[in-house]
Amino acid sequence: MAERDPWWRDAVVYQVYIRSFADGDGDGIGDIAGIRRRLPYLRDLGVDAVWINPWYPSPMVDGGYDVADYRDIDPLFGSLADAEAFLAEAHESGIRVLLDLVPNHTSDRHPWFEAALAAAPGSRERSRYIFRDGRGPGGSEPPTDWPAVFGGPAWTRITEPDGRPGQWYLHLFAPEQPDLDWSDPEVGDEFESILRFWYERGADGFRIDVAHGLVKDPAFPDLGRGRPSTGDQPSPYWDREGVHDIYRRWRSVADEYGDRPFVAEVFVPTAERLARYVRPDELHTAFDFRFLLAGWDAGALRTAIDDSLRALEPVGAPATWVLSNHDQVRHATRFGREVVAGRSGETDRRQVDPGTPDLVLGRRRARAALLLMLALPGCVYLYQGEELGLEEVLDLPEDVLQDPIWLRSGHRIRGRDGCRVPLPWSGAASPFGFGPPGSTPWLPQPAAWRSRTVEAQTGVAGSFLELYRSALRLRREHPGFRGNGMAWLRGPASVLHFDRPGGLEVVVNFGPDPVDLPIGGPHVLLSSEPLTEDGRLPADTAAWLA
Repeated sequence: MAERDPWWRDAVVYQVYIRSFADGDGDGIGDIAGIRRRLPYLRDLGVDAVWINPWYPSPMVDGGYDVADYRDIDPLFGSLADAEAFLAEAHESGIRVLLDLVPNHTSDRHPWFEAALAAAPGSRERSRYIFRDGRGPGGSEPPTDWPAVFGGPAWTRITEPDGRPGQWYLHLFAPEQPDLDWSDPEVGDEFESILRFWYERGADGFRIDVAHGLVKDPAFPDLGRGRPSTGDQPSPYWDREGVHDIYRRWRSVADEYGDRPFVAEVFVPTAERLARYVRPDELHTAFDFRFLLAGWDAGALRTAIDDSLRALEPVGAPATWVLSNHDQVRHATRFGREVVAGRSGETDRRQVDPGTPDLVLGRRRARAALLLMLALPGCVYLYQGEELGLEEVLDLPEDVLQDPIWLRSGHRIRGRDGCRVPLPWSGAASPFGFGPPGSTPWLPQPAAWRSRTVEAQTGVAGSFLELYRSALRLRREHPGFRGNGMAWLRGPASVLHFDRPGGLEVVVNFGPDPVDLPIGGPHVLLSSEPLTEDGRLPADTAAWLA
């Protein structure tokens, strides 16, 4: 019998945004106790692994992506002993666990940065971060014109220990997230130690935050006008050649522990650039966000699929598909707009959401998109709540918004809180089983979610949740989903039609009218909506055929 491919090459991974998954202690914030209590749900859903967003000690300026200690658990979420118990229980349930690693920056409360502020310019302590003298009279202007992702300049000036205005430090995100200097060997040694710390406690792999941003151009050139080009013009701080040396070292560490994969968050201009991160001696997998950004558009999705598979084949890496995550507008909302998301820019949080989405339409398309995504060769990531058909909460009160994008934009851009609202599990009113009765979730849940709870959908034929459970079971059991190959079949431009080598045929109808299924009476394994009375595939519907 041939040796099976590593588990991660075709895994289904469920993203747990820990603050919003399940609250075990009643403080309104999700925690490790809540995840442990819901492990049977994840097992029955049929996922292979979970990815946990950062659970480390943090001031929570950016939802935990400002890490103060990489070797412990924030008290909001539990303790290190709780984390170790969760890892063991997850493994007993047949679920692997990927942790979130944040290597581009730390919190400004990290001991290293506090030591840097207390030390002098040019000191050993400051060499771990990117400190530079300012320009202009008395160094009063930032060293470069680089913008921060969350708004404003990417540099903040400090006050030196003697009280004088001093150097500037780089933060590509919030000022509370100073960038590390990866040209300092101590930084690399520290993160290899962190990898080992969590591997030895049972972590099965890591998602790497901002994986394309660790290395900066040592010349620190100005951008000139606007943002760096996404074409041929290289960026001084994204996708620099030096990141690949870092990941070759990380791969060597991971290989010591067996199949412990990395998945990288990488934003690069082409699929070919992405493929460089997953060469055989570097990372295992990387999100290709072109699929997420393509919108509900047959041509754009086919191009995204083809580009990804073509670029990854020479390096032997699997594609990694995703429709939503904690940084993006939920796809039930995106697909509820008649515009094409990837062309309108509506998935870009800098843009204002255009109008009220049609959630009936959006959910119908989201169901079809699930069957398309799960049928593709490679691995798949699901974002918590998408299996319930949850939408983006667009009307959160301004006084509850916490995203640094909201704060840094001068309260002009609402940010990402709308996709982070705590999950509804049961009952007819908030907290919907997210926490104990009487507790108040950290973000308010829509009253309409009473019909979208796990309890309300369980066992209900045709519900979102039961569609996910059926689809994941078939993907795990049917031979048509195995292997790497797929071939497009001829059909109208508004239909994506392909087959897989194991006898699976997939049809997705993007057009406004029903279409005929292939002649010959293939058996329908699953469809995202019922077929018409005459056996045709309705608009915005997908089907798996055997």
